[in-house]
Amino acid sequence: MKPLRIHSPATAVALLFAALAAHPVWGDAQGPIPQTIALPAGDFQMGCLAGDPVCHDNEQPVHTVSLPAFAIGKTEVTFAQWDACVAAGGCAHAPNDAGWGRGKRPVVDVSWDDIQQYLAWLNQQTGAHYRLPSEAEWEYAARAGTTTAFSTGNCLTTDQANYSDSTDYPGCGAKSGVSLGKSQPVASYPANPWGLFDLHGNVWEWVQDCWHDSYTDAPADGAVWSSACTDSQQRGIRGGSLDSDPHFLRAAFRLRGLTDLRNASIGFRVARTLAPPRDIGQAQQPR
Repeated sequence: MKPLRIHSPATAVALLFAALAAHPVWGDAQGPIPQTIALPAGDFQMGCLAGDPVCHDNEQPVHTVSLPAFAIGKTEVTFAQWDACVAAGGCAHAPNDAGWGRGKRPVVDVSWDDIQQYLAWLNQQTGAHYRLPSEAEWEYAARAGTTTAFSTGNCLTTDQANYSDSTDYPGCGAKSGVSLGKSQPVASYPANPWGLFDLHGNVWEWVQDCWHDSYTDAPADGAVWSSACTDSQQRGIRGGSLDSDPHFLRAAFRLRGLTDLRNASIGFRVARTLAPPRDIGQAQQPR
C-alpha cells in the first residue's frame, strides 16, 4: 500500500479530526483540538468574598451558584490551534502575534465575534458542543475550590503567573518588579488545584455573557447571562494579562469589551458541554 500523501493544510486538519474522533479523548495537546478537563457539578460563592482587600461594586452581591458538570480548556487556545482553523477555511481572521511568536503561545488579537467562527468550525469538525464558558463557569474554574483572591491564596507571585509586578497586592509584600512584557507559551506556570493553567494572567479571556454592572438577578445555575442582550452590548472578559497589575488577576475581577474588540492581550479558552451519558459519567473531581 502506498503511503498517504496530504496535499493541503485543510486535508491534514480534516484527517486529524477524523482520527481523534474515533477515540474518547478530549483534545490533543499537540493538535488542533483544545484539551479540556471535565469539572464536577458543584456549588461555589461567586463575587468578591470576605477577606479580599480589593473589591469592586460590579463583583457584588456575592451569591451561591450551583453548576452542572462541564468541561473547560486546560489552557488558553493557542495560535497553532487558531491557525489550523484559518488553514482549513473555517476562520477568516488571521490574528497578529505582536512579534511574540505563534505556536504554543495563546492566540490574541481575536474578538468575541471572531471566536464564534472558530467555535462553529470546531463543532462542525468534532460533532461536540464547544463554546465560550459562562462567566460563572469561568470563575468556578479559576477558584478551583478555593475562597481566596487567587487560587494560590491571597497572594500571587511572578513564579506563579505572567503579569506586571510593578505594584504590590495588599498584604503580600511580594512585589518583584518583574514584567516580561509579552505572553508566554501556555502551561509555562504551575496549574491550579484542578489542573488548569493560566486562569490568572498571561492573557485576558473572553466569556460568553453579556455585561451586567452587578450580580443582581444573576443566574443561580451557572448559565450564560443573556437577558437583555443586544448585538452591540459588551461581553465579559476575565483573568488579567501579561501587562496587568496583580489585583486585575483576582478570580473575582471583571472586565468588559465590545464584541468586535481585538487586542494583543486578549484571548480565550473553550468550554465544552458534556453530553450524557458518557461524558457526565466520566466527570470526576479533577486531579
